[in-house]
Amino acid sequence: MSLKRSLITDQRGAVAFEVPIVYIFLLLVILLPLADLAIAGFQYISAFAALRGFGQAILYSPPPDVTNASSWASAALAKADSRYPIPSIQLICGDSNAVCSSSNSDPSQPKYYVYTTTITLAPMVLKSVLCTSGNTNHCSFTLYYSERFQ
Repeated sequence: MSLKRSLITDQRGAVAFEVPIVYIFLLLVILLPLADLAIAGFQYISAFAALRGFGQAILYSPPPDVTNASSWASAALAKADSRYPIPSIQLICGDSNAVCSSSNSDPSQPKYYVYTTTITLAPMVLKSVLCTSGNTNHCSFTLYYSERFQ
């Protein structure tokens, strides 16, 4: 057998060279983007669950006067999850999405709580894909929630 033929058949070091390349490919192309999506999904689900839980908490203590609910709103905001702060609550009366006032606070009209929270993503790889918000910080998203209480 010639020397050239023996080198071709002897490929014991091929795996040692290929494994780091395959590992880097799996890490950079598959696992890190998947981790970015998972973290963003968990943040979104947690924030939405916090909004929903806040809505359930304030559902049992509606404001006594929907036209002047500032003192009630400050007490209600204290019940919010500290990880996902809620800056303000709006009380909407009727189906026209108008803020409650003395002219549209008829008891026969439906009334809603409307509030928001903000989440900020910090992706490692998928920044151009996940950070598409119209806010000044493109990785910051505002989540809206509405709950009917009457």
